[in-house]
Amino acid sequence: MVARISHRIDGKPWAGVAERAGDVFDPATGEVTGRVDFAASGEVDEAVSAAARAFQSWRNTSLAARARILFAFRQLLDEHRADLAAIVTAEHGKVLDDAAGEVGRAIENVEFACGIPALLKGGFSENASTRVDVYSIRQPLGVVGVISPFNFPAMVPLWFVPNAIACGNTVVLKPSEKDPSAANFIADLWARAGLPDGVLNVLHGDKVAVDGLLQHPGVRGISFVGSTPVARYVYETGTRNGKRVQALGGAKNHMVVLPDADLDLAADAAVSAGFGSAGERCMAISAVVAVGPVGDELVERIRTRMAKLRVGDGRRPGCEMGPLVTAAHRDRVTSYLDAGVDEGATLAVDGREHDIDGEPTGFWLGPTLFDHVRPDMSIYRDEIFGPVLSVVRAETYEQAVGLVNDNPYGNGTAIFTNDGGAARRFQNEIEVGMVGVNVPIPVPVGYYSFGGWKDSLFGDTHAYGPDGLHFYTRTKVVTSRWLDPSHGGVNLGFPRNE
Repeated sequence: MVARISHRIDGKPWAGVAERAGDVFDPATGEVTGRVDFAASGEVDEAVSAAARAFQSWRNTSLAARARILFAFRQLLDEHRADLAAIVTAEHGKVLDDAAGEVGRAIENVEFACGIPALLKGGFSENASTRVDVYSIRQPLGVVGVISPFNFPAMVPLWFVPNAIACGNTVVLKPSEKDPSAANFIADLWARAGLPDGVLNVLHGDKVAVDGLLQHPGVRGISFVGSTPVARYVYETGTRNGKRVQALGGAKNHMVVLPDADLDLAADAAVSAGFGSAGERCMAISAVVAVGPVGDELVERIRTRMAKLRVGDGRRPGCEMGPLVTAAHRDRVTSYLDAGVDEGATLAVDGREHDIDGEPTGFWLGPTLFDHVRPDMSIYRDEIFGPVLSVVRAETYEQAVGLVNDNPYGNGTAIFTNDGGAARRFQNEIEVGMVGVNVPIPVPVGYYSFGGWKDSLFGDTHAYGPDGLHFYTRTKVVTSRWLDPSHGGVNLGFPRNE
């Protein structure tokens, strides 16, 4: 049965007739499981109008009342984490354990937002001048748009929505049209937690919906995660239309392995970080830089581990890596295998030959490993966003750092070493926003902030944590002077008999 997936506007499913719609697939079988409505300009206006109406009362809702709703939502999210993970697996394809981990990280961000009464405190200076006090307060922006990608349909919306709502904003969420059902499920949990109608609206669609949010005069801010070309477009279009924008783009994350590293730990990390979620992560390791003489042994250990990976339907017990999200994306990723060979890289493991525990109609590609990759090759330059790992040989530490710093992306990187001095030097010299030391995927916890440098981020603030709080509020400074009662006027003291 093909389900209809419609917008949620002003607290209820949208009942109109969609001019356009798109297919939603089960990536493990290739079967069409849903049809998602694509918003036209009229639906964009409806969603923004609903959020604008709700803002008038939500911004004045007490911090204590907001916190109670956030705590209730956190409880519901925890109770239904398995249901949400199943939705993610059914539409994205990642295995259930990976989907459950995604939901767990989302809950961390909700827990940070639950502390909003403590986070929204301003500053106060008494007697800045004689009997003049100066203080600052944080106030919400208004209606904000959140545009989230297909690879984390539960976690990325919950990077942004809880902070935005906690700060007193109202939200229009535009999830990926490839896996839209998680957003509707999350919106339903918010409603059950007591969130008033219109505070969170879900708008489905494609570029029409995105452009509608970027250009709508009623939208004050935009949070986006996606590829670098689209992130740049979102930032430039949104700011040109007077909006505050944070746009997180793509990545080409390196893992530097020094000669003194524990090679078993490094090989485990390379496989986990390269092929988890089928490589469809902006924090995936896609380039392993083997420094000095460790290359041959490291490649062999990675190859041995790859052969044991069980690729298949994420709902089947024991499967460790699922399919890619669509057939078109699978074919794009597969095209890089031939390109790498044509450019002179060694195809050490061909993912097209990996055994699959799933229906042959699924969007499959097994883990792939290239060796002797050069920086001029497309498999090194491009963000492939799939299960393709490239090994680059570097003679020295300095050469390895140069590779990372010369790359136009600056999202995440990692170093594997037992030398504390080398690790400290690396974290100081590397021009990347998130660094791991013997940690392959250095995604910060919820009370720090997520984001890269260079072409991986457009805007002034990172996602969630303290930066998220700053993004969703603007500071107002008040200077006040109150006359001393002795100045004259009404005397409210106890009457005296003269």
